[in-house]
Amino acid sequence: MTFSIPPESFRTLRPEPTVRRSRGWDVALTIVLLVLLPLLALAASYAGVLLAYASDACVSTTCNTGLMNIGFWTAVVSPWGVLLIGVIVAIVRLVRHRLAFWVPLVTVVAIVAVWFVAAALVGAGVSAS
Repeated sequence: MTFSIPPESFRTLRPEPTVRRSRGWDVALTIVLLVLLPLLALAASYAGVLLAYASDACVSTTCNTGLMNIGFWTAVVSPWGVLLIGVIVAIVRLVRHRLAFWVPLVTVVAIVAVWFVAAALVGAGVSAS
């Protein structure tokens, strides 16, 4: 049995998906940066632990210990949360063959920014009178 309709008529109006090729340099650079990210998160958490010494200034003045606790725990825990989000996003982008080297770089900036916000919270708790 033969059909008189050519195979081109069975195609849809959407273009056929193109196959994305992975870039070797992007994969290698992303993996190296992802391996180094936990070291930064560890350093940020350790620096967050050192923020506990800010309470030494609270001997003669009244401090907002609740705000200081929020800042302290944010500085200790948030680098690991930001790291987890960054690793997941980078891996998803690598699997989809999209450019991913910038994700760990943005993660570094986010870890540092969140740490400074947490340190500002601790500082605000110390200066609260």
